[in-house]
Amino acid sequence: MKSVGILTLIRLRRRLTWTALLLLACSGGAMAQLPPLEQAETETPADLDSLRFYLITVDVGNNVWDNFGHTALRLYDENTNTDLVFNWGVFDISGGVADFSYNFFKGVMDYRLATSSSTSEFDVYRAQGRTVWQDRLNLTNPQKEKLYRRLMWNLQAENLAYEYHYFFDNCTTRVRDYLDEALGGAISDQYSGVTEKTFRHYVREHYASASLIGFSLDVLLNSNVDQQVSEWEDMFLPLTLRQRLQAMSSDVGGAEEVLPLLSDHQKIMEFPPPTVQPSAYQIASVGLLVPLLALLLMLKRLPVTYLATHSRISLRAAGLSFRLLGLVGVVTALFSGIFGFLMLSSWFVSDHIDTHHNFNLLLFWPTDLLGVVIAIRWLVFCRPWPMSHDSAPFIHNYLLAHVGALLAYSAAAFFQLTSQLIVDLAVHLVPGLLLFTLLIWLVGLEPARSKNIFS
Repeated sequence: MKSVGILTLIRLRRRLTWTALLLLACSGGAMAQLPPLEQAETETPADLDSLRFYLITVDVGNNVWDNFGHTALRLYDENTNTDLVFNWGVFDISGGVADFSYNFFKGVMDYRLATSSSTSEFDVYRAQGRTVWQDRLNLTNPQKEKLYRRLMWNLQAENLAYEYHYFFDNCTTRVRDYLDEALGGAISDQYSGVTEKTFRHYVREHYASASLIGFSLDVLLNSNVDQQVSEWEDMFLPLTLRQRLQAMSSDVGGAEEVLPLLSDHQKIMEFPPPTVQPSAYQIASVGLLVPLLALLLMLKRLPVTYLATHSRISLRAAGLSFRLLGLVGVVTALFSGIFGFLMLSSWFVSDHIDTHHNFNLLLFWPTDLLGVVIAIRWLVFCRPWPMSHDSAPFIHNYLLAHVGALLAYSAAAFFQLTSQLIVDLAVHLVPGLLLFTLLIWLVGLEPARSKNIFS
C-alpha cells in the first residue's frame, strides 16, 4: 500500500462514482473492542522519553469526501530521528473504480492504515487547501508504551485493514480508541453522556458546502441516523475529538501539577473553509413550484363535443407549455426514480442498514424512471401522452397511488407517525410533487379514443 502513495490515492478518489458518494452511511454503534495488547509481540524503545506523540487534526476540504475532516497521529523518535504519520483513511482501488464502487454500495469497505513522513503528509493537505492543527500529547511513559505497542500491532500485515464505518469506525475513531486504551479508559469515562444532536444533524451541517450531496444523503438515510448521539460517538468528528481532548488533563504532572492532555498547539497551515451553498431544499422547492405555477396560469378549457378525443382542459401556447412540463417531468422522474432505486436496491443488496426500510420510499419510486419516456414525448411532440384502453386504467391507478402516498407521507410528517425526520421533505417537496401529479392528470394525458364514436 505504501508504494501507491497517499497523494496518488487522494487523486484516485476523484474518480469514484456518484453511487459511492451518495452512500456515505454505516451501521452499528458499539464501542470498538481492541484485542489485548498481550497478543501484540512488539519491542518498545528502551528510552520512552525520546518518543513524542502528536494529534494531527485536518479541517474539512472542498471535496465531497473531505466534508467531515480527518485525524492522524504523528510519532517522532528523537533518538532515531524517525518521524511518521499514522493515517487510517486510506483505501485501495487497484481492482478498478467500478469494482470499488459496487463493493462500497454493498457495504464492503476495507480501509487500512498507512504511514508516511510528516512532510509528505502535510504536502497532501496543503495541495487540498485544508487547515491543519498539531497538538502534542502529554503522556506518561507507561501510556506511551501502550500506545506505541498498539501502533506497532496495527502495522503488522494482518492488522493493516479494517472494516470502515463512516460514523463508528473511521480514521478519527481509531485515534480516539487507541488514546482511550492508552489512558486507561479516561476518555470514555469522562465523556459518557448523550448530546442533543443526531447524525443527520451532522450530515446536514458538514455538507452545507455540497448541498446536493447533503440533500441526497438526507433522502437516502433512514431513521437510524435520527437517534441522539452520545458524547463518545460524536468524537467521530476530528474537530470535536480535538476539542474534547483539549478539555482533559494529563497524568504527566502527577498530583502536584495538573497539565493539559494537549499542549504546544500549532496551526501548521491555514486556509479559508469551503463556501456554504444555498439550501438544496429551497432550490428544489422553488425549482419545482415556480414552473408548475406558471403552467397553472396557462390552463385553458377546451370546447366539449361528442367527437372530442382530447381532455377537457389543456394548455395555452402548447409549444412552450408542454416543453416546460416535459423539462419538469424529466428532472422529477430522474430524481425520484434514482433515489427510489438506490433505497430499494440497497435494502436487498447492501449492508448499509442506514438505507434500509426508508420511509422516503413513499415519495420516491423506482418505477418513476419510466416517466422519463412520457416527459420526453411532451418535449418533442408538445402534446399529451396518448393512452390506450388497456393502458388508461393502469396509468390512472398509478397516479392515484402516488397521490395517496403523498397524502400519507404528509400525514406521517404532520402527526409524527414515524421516527424518521421527514418534515423538511414534506414541507419543501410534497406540495410541488402533488401539484405536478395533478397537472399530469389534467393536461399530460390524452384519453383513449372511443371504440364507438356514436356511443
